[in-house]
Amino acid sequence: MTSGTATASDPLDEAKTRGGLAEWLLVGVGLAISTVAIWFVSQSVLATVAFAATIFVFCALALVFSRRGDGEVETRFALPDWSVTIAAIEQRGSAVAITDRAGRLVCASGRYREWFGDELAPGEIRLDAASRERLERAARSAWRDGEARIDLLETGEPGSLRWRGRVERAGRGEDYQVWRIEPIESANPIGELVSRLDGKMGRALARAGIAAALVDPDGTIRGASAGFAQGATGDPAADMAGREFVSFLTQDEDDRIGWARNGAAGAPLILYHVPLSDPDGTEADPDTTPSLIFLVEAGLGIGAGHGEAGNAAPHLEALLGQLPLGLAMADRDGRLLFANAAFMRAAGREGETPPRYPTDLVSREDKAALGDAIRRFGQGPATSGDIAIRLASQPDDPVSLSLAGVRGLGEATVLLGLTDSSEETRLKRQVAQATKMQAVGQLAGGVAHDFNNVLTAILGTCDLMLMRHTPGDSDYDDIQQIRANSNRAASLTRQLLAFSRQQTLRPEVLQLPDVVSDVSQMLRRLIGEKIQLVVTHDRDLGPVRADPSQLEQVIVNLAVNARDAMLSHKPSPGRPVASKLTLATRRITASDVRAMRSEIIPAGEYTALIVEDTGAGIPPENLGKIFEPFFTTKEQGRGGAMGGTGLGLSTVYGIVKQSGGYIFADSEPGKGTRFSVYLPVHREAPGAAPAKALVAPEQESEWAGGGRILLVEDEDSVRLVAERALSRQGYEVTTARDGEDGLEALRTALHADEGFDLVVSDVVMPGLDGPAMAREIRKLAPALPVLFMSGYAESQLRSEIDIVDMHFIAKPFSVAQISEKVDEVLRSASAARALA
Repeated sequence: MTSGTATASDPLDEAKTRGGLAEWLLVGVGLAISTVAIWFVSQSVLATVAFAATIFVFCALALVFSRRGDGEVETRFALPDWSVTIAAIEQRGSAVAITDRAGRLVCASGRYREWFGDELAPGEIRLDAASRERLERAARSAWRDGEARIDLLETGEPGSLRWRGRVERAGRGEDYQVWRIEPIESANPIGELVSRLDGKMGRALARAGIAAALVDPDGTIRGASAGFAQGATGDPAADMAGREFVSFLTQDEDDRIGWARNGAAGAPLILYHVPLSDPDGTEADPDTTPSLIFLVEAGLGIGAGHGEAGNAAPHLEALLGQLPLGLAMADRDGRLLFANAAFMRAAGREGETPPRYPTDLVSREDKAALGDAIRRFGQGPATSGDIAIRLASQPDDPVSLSLAGVRGLGEATVLLGLTDSSEETRLKRQVAQATKMQAVGQLAGGVAHDFNNVLTAILGTCDLMLMRHTPGDSDYDDIQQIRANSNRAASLTRQLLAFSRQQTLRPEVLQLPDVVSDVSQMLRRLIGEKIQLVVTHDRDLGPVRADPSQLEQVIVNLAVNARDAMLSHKPSPGRPVASKLTLATRRITASDVRAMRSEIIPAGEYTALIVEDTGAGIPPENLGKIFEPFFTTKEQGRGGAMGGTGLGLSTVYGIVKQSGGYIFADSEPGKGTRFSVYLPVHREAPGAAPAKALVAPEQESEWAGGGRILLVEDEDSVRLVAERALSRQGYEVTTARDGEDGLEALRTALHADEGFDLVVSDVVMPGLDGPAMAREIRKLAPALPVLFMSGYAESQLRSEIDIVDMHFIAKPFSVAQISEKVDEVLRSASAARALA
């Protein structure tokens, strides 16, 4: 490395220098000896000199190329230049950090170091308790699901910054997390108004003959228009901020006001004073609330000290029409005098003519309260305040309406201010819906896990009873009926686990049209001959990584819902609608995603599955509930196996989310429904070899059946069934109620030089759980295989349990299934020992 300052010599450089001198010394000695020998042989001076020169040139070239090779080797093994990574993650307005599997900070952008320091990883940032919990939950979710979002991070200190963030799993081995944190900008209408007064809006007001200034309660100008600067100083570009407002005005004995620099010869002015309050704050405080002051030259017919509203209204309407805030004016009797476009847009009436009364814009329950507030602010001294109302266009979301009494327009008037909160409301609904779905998913997963224990005991007991009965016995049919209904209940729990994204998936890289083609023939039989099935595919579709059987279930569930919607749809007489189900695959680019302007789906490349029908559509009040479990509008038993249970679309939602995708529903009553499933395009990591389907050769095994098994299960019924099932297969089974008992049983067996061939354990147990027990067992018996029984997803368990030679069987299982799994694990362990 080079540096601008002197540094201690590198030992490697010194060694290279010494080696170079030695090499040249050897060359010199060899050259001298060779020259003397040639002289004695040839006795020719010319031949001797030519030979010496030739040998010298060849040796010099050899050393030069040797040095060059050393440089190439040194360059080849140089450390990577991390400055390229740092430059790549620099983003304007957001902080980016990379952490490893242990949560340590690996790399950070300049903005991250500026906000949080050089050494603090995201998990070490000083935050309040709620924000820290959200951050830790997002980190765990990102390791499990690939990405997670954080809606709010804050320190809890007054006036401190607030952030939102996103974390993604990355790296060739997905051993890193990339954090992106950006600040949440708070709305500041007052600051925006100052900048607009100083800019184009102020110059536009000046052309209309209106001078405007924003004045703090102490009389200091915070911002002013070009017209105010022109009237006050004669220079429209003068900086008015921080100067005293009243110093630029004069008042005569008749209380007429004018510009101080013009003296008595100047034209009189009309002053309008409007107190402003932050619409996101509390009730206005006159000691802290700034005021917007307008100065307009008095026209003909305006007497000293008073004026008519009819003469001033054109000026005021021109002013309000230029402002970016939603503003309107009403008289004290509640009649609407004027409303600008921003006010009508915020009220949900964009492009419409303002109504006669402001109360026509709100819901029926709030009409009286708004009318009373307008009358109250229209009387007495000029004051301001806020009132919560519900607009008729969105009655479910209260909004804040600002009111301010205005004097100086003849009769008292009231200024109304309304902020357009439609985008904020939409984002709040999305966050609330996502939070609700996550909570319901966690509840559904917990219920399914507990229910699986019950079903394991029922199915196992049925299997054991069937072993003692033959088809001709009187109880045989009853036992089979119990077993069939138990299997149906197990299917329902799998749907719950699918919704909660806790089912076991077998993902593989595939082309979506292949899955659609495989299921198309079955769909034609499902939907019947009365419904036309249309299948189309885009070209150049990217591959996706998903479980093909689960994708087939997604398509079937959506198709069955579409079939039921079309069969129940009764079009208006004389206008028959052909029933058509459309399945389409689409190529979605990053620009297409950005054009959607969605806050949910990140920009990237996707392959989309579109399922569209011509049915009755979904009512707007039900559209936000369709993915919730147990929500259904069907009669019990309709729509196939899931019909009437309310689990069809919730299963679709869970499968899509667990596969890393997104699903959206768009519907128009009477015209049909369109479901869009977006699956991210799968890209192989650079340098990764394509997976090959290899059949491992069977290894010779010394295992011939039987063995000692340690069975650890806290549920008595499950433990009893598993013990009887394994004992019938010839295994010697030792049982334990929890992890502590299982560990003690192993110590006792090892002390007696007996040991176990396999540990079969539940995962969730009181006290010492299954994974913790397995780690302690590995300290005593490192080669002992472990078979976990659980109702949760295998992929989730493997991401959270880092144990070598771990196996998995999903609950509920039958007697035959657990026997076959134990046989498989023992045979595999025996083969591994034989190879070793």
